[in-house]
Amino acid sequence: MRRFLVTSAALLWSAGVALAADPVGTYRAEGSNPGGQGKYSGTVMVTKTGETYSVVWVVGNTRYVGTGIGNKDFLAVSYKSGDGTGLALYAADGGNWTGLWTYAGGKELAPEVWKRN
Repeated sequence: MRRFLVTSAALLWSAGVALAADPVGTYRAEGSNPGGQGKYSGTVMVTKTGETYSVVWVVGNTRYVGTGIGNKDFLAVSYKSGDGTGLALYAADGGNWTGLWTYAGGKELAPEVWKRN
């Protein structure tokens, strides 16, 4: 019985570690625009693409596509939409991610939070 409990605890622990192992998943995104120019919400899908990540945001009718690098602790993403580009940096927060972003050439940062679906 003791061996069963130890094995069960190890499996539960490893499942928790796997959840926090990388940013792959689908999220509800909530954030603000730089300079306090309004709030937004949408979805974010992160998929593993070799050594990098594909990050796709959909906010209203706008789609932002990015490439990320990182691990279980952080994710840095360069993204593009139309002629605009930008940069975002996220830190793991349990199963969620908390970050800051800006447009290319921007002088202000804005917050964004991803909550796992």
